[in-house]
Amino acid sequence: MAEELNMVQAIAAALDAKLADDARIMILGEDVGVNGGVFRATDGLQKKYGQNRVVDTPLAESGIIGSSVGLALNGFRPVAEIQFLAFMFPGLEQVFAHVARMRSRTRGRFQLPMVIRTPYGAGIRGPELHSESLESLFVHTPGLRVVVPSNPYDAKGMLIAAMELDDPVMFLEPTRLYRAGKRSVPGGLYRVPLDEAEVLHEGDDVSIFAWGAMVPVAERAALALHEERGWTADVVDLRSLMPLDRETILRSVEKTGRAVIVHEAHKTGGLGGEVAALIAEEAIDCLRAPIMRVTGYDVPVPSFAVEDAYLPDEDRVKVGVTEAVTYE
Repeated sequence: MAEELNMVQAIAAALDAKLADDARIMILGEDVGVNGGVFRATDGLQKKYGQNRVVDTPLAESGIIGSSVGLALNGFRPVAEIQFLAFMFPGLEQVFAHVARMRSRTRGRFQLPMVIRTPYGAGIRGPELHSESLESLFVHTPGLRVVVPSNPYDAKGMLIAAMELDDPVMFLEPTRLYRAGKRSVPGGLYRVPLDEAEVLHEGDDVSIFAWGAMVPVAERAALALHEERGWTADVVDLRSLMPLDRETILRSVEKTGRAVIVHEAHKTGGLGGEVAALIAEEAIDCLRAPIMRVTGYDVPVPSFAVEDAYLPDEDRVKVGVTEAVTYE
């Protein structure tokens, strides 16, 4: 039976369902047990499944990820929680040197079925190192899957699929969307593919590509421009960042001839540049305007007093779309 859940509740439901379904699933991280996680995504799971399956760890991200590597190599399917994405810094050596390389290093003899869950992104009035968007670091690392749900339905289905995969998955959860709204989510187990984008709205004038917390921003901008100017847009939730759904991206641009890419990470080196390069390499003959990027700025994510000025909003997206559609 379906329930109306927000994203945190959907993630908790996915973890609960797989803990019950597969005895190899373990959760480990700081405060995931007794306290139920910093955002309560694991609330009640230790009481239900015990301390050996929902494990409170020391404050040591490298230890959390390193322990997960050992567990995955020995028959378990660990789900490691890192409280905020920038807290990952002490564990990056483990991710880059071991998690991403194990299958290649062992010539396929060993698989690494593990998930690293972490909230990311600004807009929650967090202090320093609580609001970063560093997805391009992981996309640039061969051997990792990188996925970002933008709604509760996808969050549950993609997390279940990630926990069943035999390769490591970076599961990035947009913090701003944790409790932004509810959606009907089926009970039990279901899967959302980890390599497919979703076209949320169909249109003819422009393609808008976004992921995470920028998806609802892109949707609002597209709706406003349709009401104000009569333009229609493909709004595409990439949701799979590695691998990218190249076919859906190119098919949309071939139809509309214009592309606007929206992300909250810094512009330089951001994933939007890779999407733009793909379009330029494979669909340049279809383009009727330059590819536009609407992004965060090339500065550290600022303090909460001015973070709204850093984040792309509906107005900035509308400007990008207008420049693309009216280009001559």
